[in-house]
Amino acid sequence: MPLRSSSWYAGDDRNAYIHRAWMRRGAPDDAFVDRPQIAIANTASQLTPCNSHLGEVADAVSAGVREAAGVPLEMPVVSLGETQLRPTAMLWRNMAAMAAEEMLRANPIDGAVLLGGCDKTIPSLLMAAASVDLPAVVVPGGPMLTGTFHGLPLGCGTDVWRLSEEVRAGTLAEEEFARSDTAMIRSRGHCNTMGTASTMAIVAEALGMVLPGTAGTPAPDSRLLQASQHTGRLAVELVTDGRRPSDILTSGAFHNAIVTLAAVGGSTNAVLHLLALAGRVGVELALEDFDRLGSHVPLLVDLQPSGRFLMDDFFRAGGLPAVLREIRDLLDPDAITVTGRPLVASIDEAAIWDHEVIRTRDQPLIADAGIAVLTGTLAPRGAVIKPSAASPELLCHTGPAVVFHSIEDFHARVDDPDLPVTADSVMVLRGCGPRGYPGMPEVANMPLPRKLLEQGVRDMVRVCDGRMSGTAYGTVVLHVAPEAAAGGPLALVRDGDPITIDVAARRLDVDVPAGELAARAPNAATCAGYASPLRGWQRLYVDHVQGADSGADLDFLVGASGSEVTRESH
Repeated sequence: MPLRSSSWYAGDDRNAYIHRAWMRRGAPDDAFVDRPQIAIANTASQLTPCNSHLGEVADAVSAGVREAAGVPLEMPVVSLGETQLRPTAMLWRNMAAMAAEEMLRANPIDGAVLLGGCDKTIPSLLMAAASVDLPAVVVPGGPMLTGTFHGLPLGCGTDVWRLSEEVRAGTLAEEEFARSDTAMIRSRGHCNTMGTASTMAIVAEALGMVLPGTAGTPAPDSRLLQASQHTGRLAVELVTDGRRPSDILTSGAFHNAIVTLAAVGGSTNAVLHLLALAGRVGVELALEDFDRLGSHVPLLVDLQPSGRFLMDDFFRAGGLPAVLREIRDLLDPDAITVTGRPLVASIDEAAIWDHEVIRTRDQPLIADAGIAVLTGTLAPRGAVIKPSAASPELLCHTGPAVVFHSIEDFHARVDDPDLPVTADSVMVLRGCGPRGYPGMPEVANMPLPRKLLEQGVRDMVRVCDGRMSGTAYGTVVLHVAPEAAAGGPLALVRDGDPITIDVAARRLDVDVPAGELAARAPNAATCAGYASPLRGWQRLYVDHVQGADSGADLDFLVGASGSEVTRESH
């Protein structure tokens, strides 16, 4: 089969001349003949510090592409820094995916290597690659090394939540808290907890889109560059063999991703990204599948936020291959990876080197730890909770609602001494869904009221239509659908309404007669924040974003357009 790029470069007509001449820049004649053109889609940016080292990774990928007789072409793509972007990076995941898809399709390339790290970069690149369906492979940028403060390890993200609550409780001096920020980020790389960045790297490998054994390699580890060079060679092989994302991202691949997500205690954000990705490749995947496939999988990895250790401990202890070998019987045996071989074929030699960090199947950290999906009168289309990060005694709880109409309302009132809240209350935050915010921010793990922190309370039931960081912990029900801004019952809850969470029964209910609830009008303060933006991406997003239960993709981006460009430049 002729290379896709040959439709740009082959021949003697004027267009082929122009394409070759503009790209030559010293390249030899054979750079344009029978040599796969490999785009290196690079999310490196100094404004996305977790990805700032990806230029070095791209160099290693380029070396591998050249060794395999391909032509590497670095292609900057939209980069989304989770901690920096306002109002939230999730607002632009779909834009980044759309832009990357269009550039992969529009350019004379035959395959792609996708470089990502921070939370939304790997999901957006996977969504793009799935929709354009050119041969593609992911290189995750890797986690940072463990920082220490006062002789103790610091988990990026997780310890921010913990330490900031201790400051508000009065048990940690603000000066000490401020001093710790110089120690938390020890090296290049993304968060070193099992947050969304680490989760999506691991999930991408479980899906088959990463060279096996690569995900979780720390960013400063020279073995990441070794794997990157091998991936460059593999990218050329993918083009030669015609192996595309549609061959890899099958229903079996999503099965493996969900099982793996549970076994490592991964981020709830993976639910959104996997639902959106499945929509791009036409795999039928529903919110209920995460409960059906993953909720009874044992948690084997003792990592923050569900456990004690951090990502370089995980890598040292055997990493993802060791976990996959323990749960081999739960994996789909036929789902292949970018190598063309089944995922299960890559784990035969894996071993656990530290049984404190990675547990065996017969001695799990938690027996049934996967993400649970709740439905009920408060979440007709579902909500999720991560039991491994919650307080066991709160997984079945009824308490009166304390309602906040927006994140601004929450910040204004949470520390009011007169706030009618106790440890038994259920804190409800609405207006934070995909449409309502817009963009679905990571605010669901609401800080607890100061007066309760001072009493020693460290967890409460919290309910929200937004997200929470994968590094966060607590008894938090999130992704409530339909969201308040889309007419969900969350918009009708009032202070004092009894809210019941029963994870064992998979229920989330408001104990108000259905007729009374239906007769209520949404609070005016809640509705005030739902005005549609006047222009730009936010307007497009609000008009077309789907609910959390569908992955919050844009309705017109679901599916694929393929790689063909039907009209040429003249």
